[in-house]
Amino acid sequence: MKRAGLMAAGTAAVVAMAAGIVMLAPDAAVAQAKKEAPLELKGDASARPWKRYSGWPSRDYSKYNTLGHLATAPAPKEARKIAGLPEGDAAKGAKLVADRTRGGSCLACHVMGQAGNADQPGNVAPDLSEIGNAGREDEWLFNYVYDARVYNPETVMPPWGSHELFTDAEIMDIVAFLKTLKKPAVFKVEVDNPEKRPAPVEKRDNLDSIENPAMWTIDTAQELWKKEGATGKSCQSCHANAATEFKTWAASMPKWEPRLDKVLGVEEFITRHAKATTGADLLMETDANRAMSVYLHNLANGAAINVDTTSAASKAAIERGAELAKRKIGQLNMACTDCHDKVANHWIRGQWLGEPKGQYDHFPTWRTSLQTVWDIRQRFQWCSVNIRGDELPPDAKEYGDLELYLAAQNEGLKLSVPGIRH
Repeated sequence: MKRAGLMAAGTAAVVAMAAGIVMLAPDAAVAQAKKEAPLELKGDASARPWKRYSGWPSRDYSKYNTLGHLATAPAPKEARKIAGLPEGDAAKGAKLVADRTRGGSCLACHVMGQAGNADQPGNVAPDLSEIGNAGREDEWLFNYVYDARVYNPETVMPPWGSHELFTDAEIMDIVAFLKTLKKPAVFKVEVDNPEKRPAPVEKRDNLDSIENPAMWTIDTAQELWKKEGATGKSCQSCHANAATEFKTWAASMPKWEPRLDKVLGVEEFITRHAKATTGADLLMETDANRAMSVYLHNLANGAAINVDTTSAASKAAIERGAELAKRKIGQLNMACTDCHDKVANHWIRGQWLGEPKGQYDHFPTWRTSLQTVWDIRQRFQWCSVNIRGDELPPDAKEYGDLELYLAAQNEGLKLSVPGIRH
């Protein structure tokens, strides 16, 4: 019985080794099981120079923080005086607070009286419908719009003036409009009221190819799995029984990879492992890479997310990821934790801001609004661009740390990939 048990353990170790998974096994099988999956360690795993996607804003925000470097000027230490500024125009201010070209508009976060029933206002910030009754001085109102950090260093409100989204004269127009707000908002329909708008519940079957076109990418991936690369080998050459070998693998990713000195996610693993074995070029955020990622995650559907959170290197990466999640970036000066911690479970215009848990187990996911598949790194990139910041290449170390931090927060949730989201 003992000999049979050792043989079974050795067989399991070989399967784990082929899948790139490290698992414990007795005696000589331990060394075999710990053999590292081949990786191309040189070069980048995504296109260089990195170029922002077509259709994404092309503005340069290099003067503001990114997850990769600090550039934003410090917050003002004292309020500005407004003597000499022009008198504001309330009618102009009413238009400015609803101007989506200025970082999404004030209505994205505030209900604002007569403007409150337009554009499905959000409720991540106070209802300002009666701010005109509060007796606030013009200078206080001006400075709160110009840069609220002078009053509240931890605010989630963008520094509209100091980050040049509104001019001094425009802020005075907004001040004039705020002073006219003296009655509660009246909503045409209940759904316009963010306090009564029901939180969204995803009821579509994300694993039904009729509901979710991302399921079609699995067919593509299965063809790629059998396709020989420059070395004359295919994925199937080493992994003939993918359904068994990768039954839980994706649920253990991302992980710290000492050979690269960074956290390695599924998509970058695909790029580097394919290059080292079959010779195939499957760069991150290409259709082929996304298809393979969907496939490998799909094979692990139902497995609980179980990433390494105990080793020294992983703990350090998670700590770095936690700090990055708190970093204010972009012209809007917002952090991951602003939306998904401080004001989680609220509306920003018509979009629901969820907690970190539940934001990872369905990636890669189908974006119905864009008719395409996004992996988690592209989601990180878009969050940066959406708050008017410069994104990083998908294989950036910072994204690896952030991904491991997020995966750790989703520990225990079961994979259900591909997801389906608006």
